[in-house]
Amino acid sequence: MENVVKLSPSQIEKRAIVEQIKEKIQNSASFVIIDYKGLTVAQDTEFRAEFRKNGVDYKVLKNTLVRKALNELGYTEFDEVLNGPSAFAFCENDPLAPAKVASEGAKKYKSVSIKCGMFDKKFADVETVNAMASVPSREILLSMLVSVLSAPIRGLAVALNAIAEKGE
Repeated sequence: MENVVKLSPSQIEKRAIVEQIKEKIQNSASFVIIDYKGLTVAQDTEFRAEFRKNGVDYKVLKNTLVRKALNELGYTEFDEVLNGPSAFAFCENDPLAPAKVASEGAKKYKSVSIKCGMFDKKFADVETVNAMASVPSREILLSMLVSVLSAPIRGLAVALNAIAEKGE
């Protein structure tokens, strides 16, 4: 006789949710865990819209299921922060977006606070999340790089123009 463990429908449902959370974590460039207690419905709706506008998937999930998913993936650093109301902001393409929106939300809504996050598949404390939020976006960094790289060429063009005008 085989030892077969029968799962109840609720256990099967929870197992499926844990698997979905694991997939979400693995596919995300980053995520941030937020304490959202104290938000009004209108504020929560506005906060969610801001995440959506920035390509961030914002979800309220059960801490126990997220803890289980993280533990199964080998992350135990999150265990102590997974208590109380927790919302999760995941982003697949822009690793800075969840931190930026969460940080702005924490400034705008005094009841919101950042618990921690994950960047580059590593645990990030509140200070790290806030530091990541202050990093300029990729587009701004690229425009800064173009500006720095084009400055010597502009200087050369101005100098050559001045020489040409002197010769006239």
